[in-house]
Amino acid sequence: MAGHSQFKNIMHRKGKQDAMRSKLFGKLAREITVAAKLGMPDPAMNPRLRAAIIAARAENMPKDNIERAIKKASGAEGEQYDEVRYEGYGPGGCALIIEAMTDNRNRTASDVRSYFTKAGGNLAETNAVAFMFDRVGIVEFDAGVASADDMLDAAIEAGADDVSSSEDGHEIYCESTVLAEVSKALEDRFGEPRKSKLVWRPQNMIAVNDEAGEKLVKLMDLLEEHDDVQSVYANFELSDELVGRLSA
Repeated sequence: MAGHSQFKNIMHRKGKQDAMRSKLFGKLAREITVAAKLGMPDPAMNPRLRAAIIAARAENMPKDNIERAIKKASGAEGEQYDEVRYEGYGPGGCALIIEAMTDNRNRTASDVRSYFTKAGGNLAETNAVAFMFDRVGIVEFDAGVASADDMLDAAIEAGADDVSSSEDGHEIYCESTVLAEVSKALEDRFGEPRKSKLVWRPQNMIAVNDEAGEKLVKLMDLLEEHDDVQSVYANFELSDELVGRLSA
């Protein structure tokens, strides 16, 4: 009986992981389709599409799915997605930026607003918190592709502004306008990166107490699980004790 119960637990977790992967593939495909529709369907001529494909490959998205998403951009049928950005304040006074792609602005805005309200925060007007972040490009590589010094030298040569290296990998930051050039120069030297995209980088981090931190983690989870939400950025940091409890 215990074995049967354990099998059910394993299957439940696997089912949840499969559902999460399916949702992730859906979001990646949406970005590929929109990128291809807004520019050329050739990733060599379309930096945004190139970045979207890199993100999909990093998550082991099947090649057929990627090609299908690109072809979908050339068809008249299918959904039309609007790119929207939401900004708001969460518990503890921290700021959040949410990027979404939606075929129904009213639905998505209503859902996001309800998440903020339940967490004790509030959705704000566009540009209400964006000034607390910098719009920058980021290129990420696994730690094993180069030493911290070699990556720093290559990043400076490529035109990047900042590098953060750790056992988790290398994060190279640059101005948003030169992301394609920086990414290409580093790729020629170290191979395809695991990420290359525009992000919102907090200028300063806000320490929040554990009560606010728990609410913020739940809020982030709700937002990231929403089908229309592509990315979520925030400027809060959790206590080591809370991080330990959440990781246990």
